[in-house]
Amino acid sequence: MSGDTGAGTHARIDAYLDHLRVVRRLQPLSIESYSRDLRQLAEFAAGRAAAPETLSLQDLEAFVRGLMAEGYSPRSVARMVAGVRGFYKHLLVSRVIATNPTEDLRPPRAWRELPRYLSLEEVDALLAAPDLSTPRGLRDRAMLDVLYATGLRVSELVSLRPSDLNLDVGFLTCIGKGDKQRVVPVGEQAVAALRAYMTGGRAALLKGQPSPWLFPGGRGPGALTRVGFWKLLKTYALKAGVMSDVSPHVLRHSFATHLLDRGADLRAIQMMLGHAALSTTQIYTHVLETRLKRLYDAHHPRS
Repeated sequence: MSGDTGAGTHARIDAYLDHLRVVRRLQPLSIESYSRDLRQLAEFAAGRAAAPETLSLQDLEAFVRGLMAEGYSPRSVARMVAGVRGFYKHLLVSRVIATNPTEDLRPPRAWRELPRYLSLEEVDALLAAPDLSTPRGLRDRAMLDVLYATGLRVSELVSLRPSDLNLDVGFLTCIGKGDKQRVVPVGEQAVAALRAYMTGGRAALLKGQPSPWLFPGGRGPGALTRVGFWKLLKTYALKAGVMSDVSPHVLRHSFATHLLDRGADLRAIQMMLGHAALSTTQIYTHVLETRLKRLYDAHHPRS
């Protein structure tokens, strides 16, 4: 690329950055990020003895592949692609180019973050944290046990009614997203915790007041709120010495991960979690991949 072309390239980049600064009023850090990305694009074009405005879609796809090969995360590359597309749109509006080569330029798909979950030891410590000598402790232990045993969403948990339980058979009925009803099995330990709470904790919490809710908040007959449950979960997590960012969803992920790790079917997990599509449940395929590797190592004659 000739010196004149290089000067022209930098002038066009500077003009675009001025547009972002003056017209779109972006913050200085954002301007700096755009500048850094576009300088990389200019270096890529220079390596091909070209100016950025002459690059084709195929050239730009090679630019994206090069970024991935250099170790940039898909999220970072997606951000850079968005900046590059904005630059070419500006060139089009400014009539520097007649067609926009980035119209079909697609960023790489971002990696889905693996769900965080607790170890079995952390779950045991968390479930042991409530004080079972108090009505509130009996309630809290039952809620934690049910959440881990069923994978319910916190909104589904706090909306439960006593009539939703069938402890003799070992299942409960809940209303999930889209007002869809589903039946979920409840394990023996959660059933035992519920029985202890129903006989020795709930009436004491209500102090003779009637309530339609399985888990009242303790200050009247109203149900414990989602925020209220989050707060008590944080308290018990701290007491148990487990991760500081424990959330109801972490327990839901723990439920699914531990079941899959012990051979449960992915579609059965989908039904219990209330996922409308199997693709949503497939965030747990890291468990299946780990199990497959373990089976391979244990049984393949040349492993």
